Amino acid sequence: MNNTDMEISLGLLKSQLLYLGKLQSMEHFKQKSADYLDYYNNRRIKTKLKGLPSALYRQQALPSS
Repeated sequence: MNNTDMEISLGLLKSQLLYLGKLQSMEHFKQKSADYLDYYNNRRIKTKLKGLPSALYRQQALPSS
């Protein structure tokens, strides 16, 4: 992942997590971040990836052993 990808990812995290809700504590932030990353990688559908979540797309792209 290059710097541009990280900047885009952090921007999405900020806009969808930090700016939309009130966080009560650092633990709450950590839990919400983990929940968001799970959603982003495992359930969020990407049209660029043939309508699949990124984790499933990567799994299908890798040769099976």
